[in-house]
Amino acid sequence: MTEEPDRAHGAANANANANAKRIRYRPSERARAVVRTRGQYVSMFEDSYHKVLGMPWWQFFAWAAAGWIGVNLLFALLYAASPGCVSGAQPGSLEDAFYFSVQTLATIGYGAMAPATRYGHAVVVAEALVGTLGVALVTGVTFAKFARPTARILFSDKAVVQMRDGVPHLMFRLANWRGNMVVEGHLRVLVLRLQKTLEGDVIRVPVDLPLVRDRTAIFALSWTPMHRIDEKSPFRGGAAGLELLRAEKAEIFLTFTGLDETIGQTIHARHGYQLDEIVYNARFVDVLTTDDDGTRTIDYGRFHDVEVLGEPSDLPW
Repeated sequence: MTEEPDRAHGAANANANANAKRIRYRPSERARAVVRTRGQYVSMFEDSYHKVLGMPWWQFFAWAAAGWIGVNLLFALLYAASPGCVSGAQPGSLEDAFYFSVQTLATIGYGAMAPATRYGHAVVVAEALVGTLGVALVTGVTFAKFARPTARILFSDKAVVQMRDGVPHLMFRLANWRGNMVVEGHLRVLVLRLQKTLEGDVIRVPVDLPLVRDRTAIFALSWTPMHRIDEKSPFRGGAAGLELLRAEKAEIFLTFTGLDETIGQTIHARHGYQLDEIVYNARFVDVLTTDDDGTRTIDYGRFHDVEVLGEPSDLPW
C-alpha cells in the first residue's frame, strides 16, 4: 500500500494535528509542456476542441463571456440598423437593441420589447438559431471539461539519495491528494540525456530508471518509489557520474498512471526534476503516523521536508 514508514503514536497525535501546517495542492510548473515552434501555421479554429479542453477554467470562461458579449453586440447593431424593427425600444438606441438581443439570445422574453417588422423577425430567427447552437456548444464543452478525468498527485519538491540495505537508492515521494483509492498505480521514471553520435548528431536519449517497485495495487496515502543505484544505473560513480549527467543536461521525468476508483477512469500525472533538486545522503521526513485505533494520518505540512544525514561523499559509491 505504501513504502512510507508508519510511526505509531498515541495521545501526542492530537497535539500534532492541532498544530499541523496546511498546504495547498499546486501542480508543478514543469508538468506543463512548453514547446515553441517556428514555421508552423495553425488556423484559429484548427483543433479548437482540444485547445478549449486544455485551457484553464478562467480562460475558458473569459472567452465564453467575450463571445457572448460579441454576439449580442453584433445582433444589437443589426437591430439598430433598422429603426422601428423592435417595438418598445427607442429608435436607433444601441443600448435598447443590446438588451433586446440579450433577452432574445437567452429566451427571456420579458414582453417589454418585441420584433415589430419582417426584418426584426428575421433577425430574431437568426439570433435564436445562433443562441440555440451556442448554448448547446458551450454547455457540452463545459461538461466535457468538468467531466474530464484528472489526477491530483502530489510530488515532493526534492528527490533524495539514501542508503537502503547497504546500497544507495534514488527516492521520490508521491501522495494521493484526493485521499480516495487509486488502484493499479504505475510509475515510470526516465532520464533524458543529450548524447552525441559517431556522426556528430546530438540527440536526446530517454533512459528508463528501473524501480524496486514500480506498481502499487492501492494508492491512497503516500508512496516512496526507489531506484537502486548499481553498476547499471546512470547515477553510479558519485560526483564523477553526476558531472557526466550535468554535461549531458540530464533531466528526470516521472509519469504516473492509475485507475481512479471514484470515477472509474484512468488518470495520469507527470513531474520533472532537475539534477540540482536531488539531495544526496538525505531522507524524507516521516509524514505518516498511526493512532492507537489504527487511524492513519498524513502530515502534508512536512511532505516536502528532507533531513540531511551527512556529506554526499560519505555514500559508498
